[in-house]
Amino acid sequence: MSISYQLATMIRQCARSASFVLLSAGLFLPAFTGAAGFMDFIEASPVPGGIAIIDLGPAPASDTQGQSSTQMSATWNDRPVALVEQAGVLKAVVGIPLSVTPGMQSVTLTHPDGSRVTAHFEVLPFAYAEQRLTITDKRKVNPEPLDMERITAENKRLQVVKSYRAERAIADGFDWPLAGPVSSPFGLRRFFNDQARRPHGGIDIAAAEGAPILAPADGIVIDSGEYFFNGKSVFLEHGLGLQTFYAHMSRIDVREGERVSRGQVLGAVGQTGRVTGPHLHWSVGLNGTWVNPLLVLSTDSPPAAENLEPAR
Repeated sequence: MSISYQLATMIRQCARSASFVLLSAGLFLPAFTGAAGFMDFIEASPVPGGIAIIDLGPAPASDTQGQSSTQMSATWNDRPVALVEQAGVLKAVVGIPLSVTPGMQSVTLTHPDGSRVTAHFEVLPFAYAEQRLTITDKRKVNPEPLDMERITAENKRLQVVKSYRAERAIADGFDWPLAGPVSSPFGLRRFFNDQARRPHGGIDIAAAEGAPILAPADGIVIDSGEYFFNGKSVFLEHGLGLQTFYAHMSRIDVREGERVSRGQVLGAVGQTGRVTGPHLHWSVGLNGTWVNPLLVLSTDSPPAAENLEPAR
């Protein structure tokens, strides 16, 4: 799928629904949304790869629909972040990239008249473990020139996908998408065939090929297709820039633009893309960066297979 088609699809969706907006370098439609439920399942952990929740002062009066009568926005490093109300207080919810250096950071709240308020928070240090994997398909470690052309195009597509943002919270909690042991936790410093690569931006769950992958929360399918490294993949948007990503699937059972319900089958476990065996790579994104999925889950490990069934 081309980037232009992806962008056109997104714009059509925006036109059909006032609750769906795009945040990107070319279009910024800030919106303050009262979404206290959004805060009920998110755990703060202000470390690289974590989530920071920053108080920004009293919230303005809102209408009966929960949306402020005035437009406000919050940014971190010029990147739009979720702005929500909880108990009468405005809060910025910031996904912190794994690459961030620990230290002081700031969030800026912009009022409708252009005035700004800055709040500071500290990113604390955290040491992630190391993982070394052997990949038999050497092209998945050192891609050929034609592969690099494809990867470059896919990276541009990913930037568009990750800029989707539903204005209102859709999810009210998250379940594990798959039963099985965690084979690779979030944040690992990774080496493929002894070559350093990006840290692990998700959780790997081992399971038999064909095992059903379930939507962990209500959401909207914002992308699906096959990527060079990620194989067959699906992206869901859950509101306010909170997204989930599913990779290495054997099949995809949903389509772009489809609204999915918690427990709905998204597809099946596979071993497409860069893998060492069948598993699900599952990522959680917030304001366009990957964060530790455990921060939106109520339990630290997946359930036993017999306790995770698709919604009927």
